[in-house]
Amino acid sequence: MIKDITIGQYIPGNSPLHRADPRVKIIMTIVYMVLVFLVTSFYGFAMVSLFTLLVIAISNIPFKFTFKGLKPVIFIVVFTAIINILTIRGTIIFEYKFIHISQEGIITAAKMAIRLILLVMGASLLTLTTTPIALTDGIESLLKPLRKIGVPSHEIAMMMSIALRFIPTLLDETDKIIKAQAARGADFDTGGIMQKAKSFIPVLVPLFISAFRRAEELATAMEARCYRGSEGRTIMKQLKLGMTDLYIVIIMALFTAALIYLQWFI
Repeated sequence: MIKDITIGQYIPGNSPLHRADPRVKIIMTIVYMVLVFLVTSFYGFAMVSLFTLLVIAISNIPFKFTFKGLKPVIFIVVFTAIINILTIRGTIIFEYKFIHISQEGIITAAKMAIRLILLVMGASLLTLTTTPIALTDGIESLLKPLRKIGVPSHEIAMMMSIALRFIPTLLDETDKIIKAQAARGADFDTGGIMQKAKSFIPVLVPLFISAFRRAEELATAMEARCYRGSEGRTIMKQLKLGMTDLYIVIIMALFTAALIYLQWFI
C-alpha cells in the first residue's frame, strides 16, 4: 500500500498538462476542488468524473497508475461512508436494534465517497505532471503579491516543495524498514489494532531517525551552496504563459459554466 501513494510523485511526459505553466495548473486545481465541493447532484458528479477521466487521458498518465493511488484512501472512504449511513436520519429502509439505515444516509455516503475520490485524483494529477522545482516557482509566483504585507512567499513555497519531494522518499524508506524488520521476524499482520500499532514502533523509530538525518543533510547542502532564502535569488527558467495555458483556462471556464448551469438551473 505504501508504494500506491501517488501524491508527490512526478512522471515525465510531453503532454499539454506537462507543458502548461505551473501557476495555471495550481489555480485550475483549486477551481476543480471548489467545484467538487459545490456539486450536490449525481448528474454533477457524473460530469466531473467524466471530465477528470478526460484530463487523465490527455495527460498520458496511465489510468492504472492513477487509480492505484486511491488504494491508501479506501479505508477513509469506507469509514466515512459507514459513519454517514449510520448517523444520518431520514426515510428508514433498514432497522435492527440500534442500527438505522436511511435512504438519505446512503445517498450522502455515496456523494461523500465520490467527492473524496475525485479530490485525491485531482491533487495527484497536479504533482504527477509538475516537477517539484516548477511547483515551487509557481507557488512562489502566486504568493509574491503577499510580500508587501510581510508574507515570506519564497520560504513557504520552498517548504511545500520539500515536503512534496520527500513524500516518495520517506515512503520508500518506510517500505525498506518494514521489509528489514519482517526479515528479522517482526509480525505486522496478526493481532488486534493495539498489537498492530505496537508492532510498528520498530518502524517509526528508524524512520524518524532517517528523516532527521535527511533533513540535516539537506540543510548542510543548502548551506554549502550559500542558500539565503529569497534574498538575491533569481530563477533560471522564467515562467511564461503560452497558448496551451490559454486553452486550459478556456476549457476549464466552459466546464465550470456548464457544471453551474447543470447544478443550479436544471
